[in-house]
Amino acid sequence: MTATPRRRLVVVGNGMAGARTVEEILARGGGDLFAITMIGDEPYGNYNRIMLSHVLAGESSIDDDDLMLNPMAWYRDNGVELFAGDRAVSVDRFGKVVTCESGREIAFDLLVIATGSTTFFPNMDGLREPDGRLARGVFGFRTIADTNGMLQMAETGAADDTGERVRAVVIGGGLLGLEAAYGLQTQGVAVDVVHSPGHLMNQQLDERGGRVLRAKIEALGVGVHTSRRTTSVVRDDAGTVTGVAFADGSSLPADMVVVTAGIRPNVELARRAGLVIERGIVVDDQMRCEDEGFVYAVGECAQHRGEVYGLVAPLWEQAVVLADVVTGADPSAAYHGTRPTTKLKVAGVDVAAMGVKGPERDDDEFVQFYEPRSGTYKSVVVRDNKLIGAMLLGDISKAAFLTQAFDDKVALPTERISMLFDMGTPSAAVGAAELSDDTAVCNCNGVTKGAIVSCVQGGARSVGEVVAATRAGKGCGSCKGMVADIVAYAADGDLAEDVSAKWYVPCIPMTKPELLGAIRASNIRSVSEMFAELAPHGEDAAAKMPLASLLRMVWGRDWTDERGALYINDRVHANIQRDGTFSVVPQIKGGVTTPDQLRRIADVADKYAIPMVKITGGQRIDLLGVRKEDLPKVWGDLDMPSGFAYGKSFRTVKTCVGTDYCRFGLGDSTALGIAIEQRFQGLETPAKLKLAVTGCPRNCAEALCKDVGAVAVGASGAASDRWEIYVGGAAGAHIRKGDLLATVDSSDEVVRLCGIFIQHYREQAKWLERTYAWVPRVGIEELRAVLVDDRDGIVDGLQSRIEESVADYRDPWQDREEPRSPAQFTSALPLLPLPRVPVR
Repeated sequence: MTATPRRRLVVVGNGMAGARTVEEILARGGGDLFAITMIGDEPYGNYNRIMLSHVLAGESSIDDDDLMLNPMAWYRDNGVELFAGDRAVSVDRFGKVVTCESGREIAFDLLVIATGSTTFFPNMDGLREPDGRLARGVFGFRTIADTNGMLQMAETGAADDTGERVRAVVIGGGLLGLEAAYGLQTQGVAVDVVHSPGHLMNQQLDERGGRVLRAKIEALGVGVHTSRRTTSVVRDDAGTVTGVAFADGSSLPADMVVVTAGIRPNVELARRAGLVIERGIVVDDQMRCEDEGFVYAVGECAQHRGEVYGLVAPLWEQAVVLADVVTGADPSAAYHGTRPTTKLKVAGVDVAAMGVKGPERDDDEFVQFYEPRSGTYKSVVVRDNKLIGAMLLGDISKAAFLTQAFDDKVALPTERISMLFDMGTPSAAVGAAELSDDTAVCNCNGVTKGAIVSCVQGGARSVGEVVAATRAGKGCGSCKGMVADIVAYAADGDLAEDVSAKWYVPCIPMTKPELLGAIRASNIRSVSEMFAELAPHGEDAAAKMPLASLLRMVWGRDWTDERGALYINDRVHANIQRDGTFSVVPQIKGGVTTPDQLRRIADVADKYAIPMVKITGGQRIDLLGVRKEDLPKVWGDLDMPSGFAYGKSFRTVKTCVGTDYCRFGLGDSTALGIAIEQRFQGLETPAKLKLAVTGCPRNCAEALCKDVGAVAVGASGAASDRWEIYVGGAAGAHIRKGDLLATVDSSDEVVRLCGIFIQHYREQAKWLERTYAWVPRVGIEELRAVLVDDRDGIVDGLQSRIEESVADYRDPWQDREEPRSPAQFTSALPLLPLPRVPVR
């Protein structure tokens, strides 16, 4: 008996929609039914376009598994023929043949068009060369090629001997534009975002939400210009980009222009083939093209019931329906459209949005919470006791509940405000159990709660295994917490340890203590050596800064200084500001200064026309708006040590008056604060350290909510040298009272125990993990046992290593005598005007 020959299925488009459709077809036995051929424009396997922003920001690389969803080996292993880098140029619907740019002709029985969308380039002068190509220095942000081009231009500028930063203008302040701006800014590029509408992300956010987001973006150092329409890209006689011009006659300088003004369905192939086209390729509920029996369309190029979708979740739903129909797994499967919900991370800011942006009828209920200071905005719109819209920015902890409510799967609370805060609605702790199985948890990769639960039931026993199998959490990353909650819920306590979660950086399979041991044992002094000797798969850009910090902690001045492994703040020992200038904070130990120091600070501010002189919350003076080329001269004229206000390091010790003048003082907080700051100044730490010493329990210096705080205690108001030491406190974006580590009987013992705690934190904490997260993670009882009782016998070693680091101290502002590179202190401007400071 002769086997039935497999039909020829051709998929035009190797992007996320096309590849996901093939995955769904294979999962339904499609490999036995079809000989599958895929055609892709780009010379790669299928990759996650959402991850390109991580690549641009240096948090990932082109070779990362998180980026490549289906590497070349996947096609071979699954019997899929792939023609990569060969564009399909025509379709003969009657002869059933696709012709490619190379002249290759591919016959088909069924055709799936998944050509996605393309960057929309507005009609602007200077955007293109005479032959239609984009001008040199003009980019979209859609492909690996776009991303590589921007990275190369950023790196070229960074290596320029002039030291001037590359200037970029991003046209379009939607999600993609802000991601491009964030990525370029992290590469050291001076970035401005230009947006025609009046506020950022106007498709997802209302005006207030856009205002909060703008403040967040500007705080990153990115310039934002709304209500500005770009009319031309300005180029010089050689064709090099020099800026952009606006409809109002103003302009901005630029070396590169990134256009993120929207996307358009890529329908030209379908149009030439004679398919029905409106905004996209018109399809029915089975994703079949109108008036066609064997041609389908899926993804961003498809128009279903008048809608074209640019989000990932609808694409996944369409792929499931199409696969069910063509394989016969469910011939009646139908796609009925998607009510899109968006949950993502924009330039490091969490955003969730669904439905309408505001009330549309007089009787719509509208609840808002608007707190610009903390960068938080929340709103819900309720009609006829149904949630029809919600918006969360900054704090999206209620996103899971609101998504359920938006889909009519949970009842709304009577007190609408509790939809925005935990005042009776499900808490995060029970949210995983209450989510329905069809809730989309990872919008970036279309992973539902049911898929995660099924993965666990299928044998996965760790978050890492589930992420590898389902891709949940491999996009923007905003869903990682919920993914972990669902895995824990589904495993019902039977969770395996995820070993990689303990690695200091993802590319080196070692915990931090193991890595410190390897560095010392192998005498590794540079980041490049660490990659060569310890990283099985080579370099990882995102690991450079944490590894450089580790090397500086171990070797002090004797590490091999590779400038590319340092953030700009660490390269110039000052804190970069939004306009490309820097802030200079000289050391004022314990908040105590002298008239001579104050006169010098005032003279320097006058001499260098420093636009703002500000008293900081840490009892110091901040000189804001210092030009990069002036930094060495400012330091020299101040003749004061660095206050380390820019680094991941020991920063300052805040003090109260103590026993010198205060009627309530129980201990000399000022002298102790100065002693602590003098001893530990500038120590490299996993994240910034802020300390305080207060002379009595009235806590005037806020010692109870610092990384380390010392409080003088005594009885009956008598002077005493008895101190309580608190650790793990916070009073910023997070609020936490410190835990009592110990009570000691001398100032010397405070200094000793502070040093032991700091060294243990240096050696054990994750990169960028503040003490307010590390202390509760380790547990205060454990810390007391290890550091106070010396249960494990490690205190002497900690003491010895902190002594070595203290003895190696060198004021980094001495670099003014011998710069580390020719460009270290050369100009990084032009400037953008700072906001005018109101007269108080």
